[in-house]
Amino acid sequence: MSASGYAVLAEGVVKRYREKGRGRGGGGGKRALDGLDLAVRPGTVHGLLGPNGAGKTTAVRVLATLLRFDGGRVEVAGLDVRREPRLVRSRIGLTGQYAAVDEVLTGRQNLEMFGRLFHLGGGRARRRAGELLERFDLVEAADKGVREYSGGMRRRLDLAASMVLAPAVLFLDEPTTGLDPRGRGEVWDAVRAMVAGGTTVLLSTQYLDEADRLASHITVIDRGRAIADDSPDGLKNRIGGDRIEVVAAEAGDLPAVVRAVDRVAGGGLVVTDDTVHRVHAQVSDRVAALTEVARTLRDEGIAVEDIGLRRPSLDDVFLRLTGRGAVEGTAPDAKTANGESAKTANGENANGKTGVAA
Repeated sequence: MSASGYAVLAEGVVKRYREKGRGRGGGGGKRALDGLDLAVRPGTVHGLLGPNGAGKTTAVRVLATLLRFDGGRVEVAGLDVRREPRLVRSRIGLTGQYAAVDEVLTGRQNLEMFGRLFHLGGGRARRRAGELLERFDLVEAADKGVREYSGGMRRRLDLAASMVLAPAVLFLDEPTTGLDPRGRGEVWDAVRAMVAGGTTVLLSTQYLDEADRLASHITVIDRGRAIADDSPDGLKNRIGGDRIEVVAAEAGDLPAVVRAVDRVAGGGLVVTDDTVHRVHAQVSDRVAALTEVARTLRDEGIAVEDIGLRRPSLDDVFLRLTGRGAVEGTAPDAKTANGESAKTANGENANGKTGVAA
């Protein structure tokens, strides 16, 4: 950990890639990182989010000493990455997008091999392999060939291999790419166990639900620089807190529903979606708002198909901040993050009230 109290600290990091046909030197070339700032607290999962081409993988490779950077300062586990790359490597682990294990060997043999490569010696390598097999719930499959493992099991074995030296900081670059829901859940459990054991995890991912479930803090990057940095709830609050949502049973009841919702919206925007008879608005006192709307609609005899409180999702945040989807990097059409027409109760365009966050 650095004197600043952070397990990972990047300040103004610049990384350029030279364009084809151009020589070395100068300040030209494409900037994959353009003044990136990042601060990761020890003993946490810190999410790194961004659309394709935002610089996530480049950032991880710089932090893990695999790429030289052109400007700025980086400290990992209290060490200067530029001056002490060898020492940094002794204190970190890295798991890339695809499992780097030998399918011919068994799970146990893979871990023992990594232990020997890290100069643990035969006895220590065997003991460490046994500890990791138990920790990652792979004891029953320990002596099976890795080719027989499921995707989630291979990923857990890959994570175990990255923990042979019990690194202070572990970099995970999209660790659940291509896994089914069960496999992703297995990896998430393994990550939580590592953090409980004291490891700091920097998680680069395109799966927003993954960051929401695992990370206590998230940095959103786009075009090589951080554009937002907060807890998941803090990021969601940037685009509005809780909202009440009502789905009327009949289209003719929409005006009455709008009036009821408008009373608790505090003068804020009331959004309607005529196609599914839905009305929603941001509210400050969630429980009181829900109670009042439900009572009003009951007293007026208005039937509803659904009524409830909704929180913004990280998907909403991501679209608002970047204007692009997380995976495809495509621009959204002229709709809100929920796919609804941005209209007020009287049908006026409300796009001017939902600008891109700073």
